[in-house]
Amino acid sequence: MTTASWRVRVLLAHAALTQLITFVLRPATTYRALELGVPASWLGVLSGSFALVPLVLALPAGHLVDRLGERRVMLVGSLLMCAAGTLLLTLGDTVTGLVAGSVVLGTAHLGAIVGQQALVANSTASGRMDAAFGYYTFAASLGQAAGPLLIVAFGGTRAIPDTTPIFQGSIAIAVVLFALTFAVDSTRTEHGPTTAENIGVRQLLRLPGLAGALLTACTVLAAVDISLVYLPALGAERGIASSLIGTLLVLRAASSMASRFFLGRLSEAIGRRRLLILSIFGAAVGITVAAAPVPVWLLLVAVAVAGFGLGVGQPLTMSWLAESAPPGARGRAMSLRLTGNRAGQVIIPGAIGLVAAGLGSAGVLWVTAGGLALTGVLARNLPVNRPSTS
Repeated sequence: MTTASWRVRVLLAHAALTQLITFVLRPATTYRALELGVPASWLGVLSGSFALVPLVLALPAGHLVDRLGERRVMLVGSLLMCAAGTLLLTLGDTVTGLVAGSVVLGTAHLGAIVGQQALVANSTASGRMDAAFGYYTFAASLGQAAGPLLIVAFGGTRAIPDTTPIFQGSIAIAVVLFALTFAVDSTRTEHGPTTAENIGVRQLLRLPGLAGALLTACTVLAAVDISLVYLPALGAERGIASSLIGTLLVLRAASSMASRFFLGRLSEAIGRRRLLILSIFGAAVGITVAAAPVPVWLLLVAVAVAGFGLGVGQPLTMSWLAESAPPGARGRAMSLRLTGNRAGQVIIPGAIGLVAAGLGSAGVLWVTAGGLALTGVLARNLPVNRPSTS
């Protein structure tokens, strides 16, 4: 195995473990809150506490990545993963302890993923960005899928599992993540100090295509969140079995992973901008059909198409941002994307819910599809900024 191949595998393993721990601890925290009899109104506070710190500290974290290197920030994030599990285990018998653990977990997740994304951007040749970010997001999705399975493994099959062994198991995995970070090679020493370190957010936003890529990433991620919430709601309104809705959600996730795994080949075959536009319109069509009263077989096809299209948006916009931003400012570009995504996750679903008020779950999904279609039209103005691979 070559050194480059080893570095890639370490990074992908780090990405998968980061998401695995996060997708174990977040639902486990909710289960612990239910164990304590926490009112439903507090569950929203608990969920929001995870996203609060990333929204505030994302840009400073990106600046630290550019100044100190990816590995140092990833080390802090990995160490905070250990701290989050420990806090939840030792102080998780109170609401205050659960909120504190969620805040630390959100901070840990931020440090880890900003460092990872900057490392992909800084260590990959321009012509390989799409494939690299495709594999990276595939590994992250794999970790997200494995997380809930570990809840069953550690906590059993009860309606509200025993959360203590879940927290203990998560701490053990977080220790492995922390140790793995020492095998990561930071690119800081390779590009060294550059004039890009003085580039601010306004200057980044003026770079060709960057603002459009941010808007696209924000809209696509919001569409993913909306589909996760409103597909079950649509099923409840129409009397669709929960088992079928569960199958649809799994199918959506699996098709997204497939599109990410083959992203490099697809981008080379039809071009990045064309692929992005086609995937967005494909997702819009899939969501539109899924929201309509159609036969089960067509519903399955529509959700698969939507999942495939939604899976393309995030890695492609990552690679677009990586090539738009100069070396030495890519950490800030990735953190700017994260800030936009978090803001979009808060603002867009609420705005669409207001627009589609009275139309039911199908109306929300149709408005979401319309928003995606508009984003696809705007994406036609994105520059073709990928250099030749020759």
